[in-house]
Amino acid sequence: MQESPKNVVAFRDASTDAVDVIVDDPALVDVPYVYRSWRHFSDDAKGAVSGIWEAGPHLERCKCDFDELCHVLEGTVRLTDSDGNSETYSAGDSFVVSAGFSGTWENLSHVRKVFFILA
Repeated sequence: MQESPKNVVAFRDASTDAVDVIVDDPALVDVPYVYRSWRHFSDDAKGAVSGIWEAGPHLERCKCDFDELCHVLEGTVRLTDSDGNSETYSAGDSFVVSAGFSGTWENLSHVRKVFFILA
C-alpha cells in the first residue's frame, strides 16, 4: 500500500471517527438538531481545525469569533447578517465567514461541507 506524502491530510481517510453533537440551546437554535463532523486536521498552536461537517435543516444564531472557510458539498445554506442582508450557497459554492459575523446560519436542507477554521 502506498503511503501518502508527509504533512498531507486526505479527507477520504476512513479511519477518522465521526463525532455527533446535539445543539439544543433555545437561545441559539430554532429547533434542536444534531451535527456530525469528522476532524481530519487540527493544530492547536495555530488555532486551526479542518474536516467535514453535516447537519439537517435548522436555523442557528451566530456571533463568530473565528474565520471559517466553507465549501458546500451537498445542500443549501442561507447566511443572514444582523442588518438583514442574506446570501444563499449551494453545492459547489465556497465562502468565508470572517470573525465578527453576527446573524443566522440556516440549513435549508441537509448540508454537508468542508470547513477550515482559524481561531
